[in-house]
Amino acid sequence: MEKKIRYYINTFLIYSIIGFLIESSLKYIFLKNMNNGILYGPWIPVYGIGCVFIILIMNFVFTRIKVSRFIKIILVFLLSMFTLTIIELLGGVLIEKTFHKVFWDYSNMKYNIGHYISLEMSLLWGIMSLIVIYIIKPLVDKIIKKIPSIITYLVLVSFILDLVFTFLLK
Repeated sequence: MEKKIRYYINTFLIYSIIGFLIESSLKYIFLKNMNNGILYGPWIPVYGIGCVFIILIMNFVFTRIKVSRFIKIILVFLLSMFTLTIIELLGGVLIEKTFHKVFWDYSNMKYNIGHYISLEMSLLWGIMSLIVIYIIKPLVDKIIKKIPSIITYLVLVSFILDLVFTFLLK
């Protein structure tokens, strides 16, 4: 059980860091005025939360039903698109209510629903989920197997301290 919990903690932390790296790269290269995270450290939790949820959902669904690979890809896309859109909406509302800031605004997109979600971004989340599940996750899982417990807990404590300082200082 502890091994499974550590797996999901590491998954959360790694994908949060990957999200930070992606957004930092986008900010540096393309979107100079883009906000990339509310925390001080190198992580954006919404990416970690999203990936953990997607992996949990996939494990839950595909241990209960057997479908062809094509149907599985379609289900991964649709379930991920829906789940990540809801997480993005909740994250946006939570950040705005907590920090009185809007970190992303899709109101200029053609198929937006408010400023936190849009069909265009939902489709992107579905596509990115396929890339994560079928390409990135197998590589990250190999890395996770090699992470000593002490490293997991040290990074987790760093993340928790970052959360505490963020909420106290902002």
